[in-house]
Amino acid sequence: MHGLRWVKSSSSTNNGACVEVAFAADVVFARDSKSPDAGRLAFTPAAWRALTADLTR
Repeated sequence: MHGLRWVKSSSSTNNGACVEVAFAADVVFARDSKSPDAGRLAFTPAAWRALTADLTR
């Protein structure tokens, strides 16, 4: 997964508890910024939109 541009959540705090996301052609990746090599979750764009919509309610 080289070449992905990871960005931190706009809701991140300075204590290191953040989520980073990277957008690719047909997938959205999410990872823990404290452990970027520990793994990542992969979502379809539709699933990512549904998740973020539920989290902002």
